[in-house]
Amino acid sequence: VNSILLSCLRSMDQVKGVLTLQGEALTQADINLKTAKSNQVMHFTFRDDKHWKLQQIQDARNHVNQALQLLSGRDESYHFKTGAEVNKLMDAVMLQLTRARNRLTTPAAMTLPELATSGLMKMFTPPMPGDVMVNFYINLSKLCLTVYQLHAMQPNTTKNFRPSGSSVLHNPGAMFELNNAKFEVSQVHKVECVVPWLNNTLVFFTISLQLCQQLKDKISVFSSFWNYRPF
Repeated sequence: VNSILLSCLRSMDQVKGVLTLQGEALTQADINLKTAKSNQVMHFTFRDDKHWKLQQIQDARNHVNQALQLLSGRDESYHFKTGAEVNKLMDAVMLQLTRARNRLTTPAAMTLPELATSGLMKMFTPPMPGDVMVNFYINLSKLCLTVYQLHAMQPNTTKNFRPSGSSVLHNPGAMFELNNAKFEVSQVHKVECVVPWLNNTLVFFTISLQLCQQLKDKISVFSSFWNYRPF
């Protein structure tokens, strides 16, 4: 269990919070947000009946499980017959380990409408107001929280309206349309904190991939020796 203090050094008075991360799930969230309009502090927590699963950690775990299944798929008495057979297994294992590592290092890009209609927006009590959106994601060994404050654009705004595409982090000025209403991001607050076991996980991925590559290199050396035929 990791209880993680979120704070932003640049805007300490804007966003503060405490999150509890249990494995792949955020089980508790307690967030204070000072709004730009009223300069008042709003307080939000997760509903008691809700946990938020972090898809990146779920996917990384699934890829590790697939790598383990590849390694344990043969009987203990099985003997590999060729170096090519070993290399094929190592390639498959390394592919799963690389995919697992990439899920933690590469957050998914989302459009603002996707974020506005995601299940995350239904996690909080009291409910998030219509001009605030939040997002959680993993970036390397950090758990990140992004808070977007919005303002509604005039209904007849068409000339300068340019909807934003998918992105991990949307900047102020990003625009989107939802339910025939147009919005623009007025402020963005990003806070992050290091999760020690995620840092350890990335280190172990690197070590595991290095060991797999070292085995492949040794197989290559021995294969060259076996294939050598002196005249």
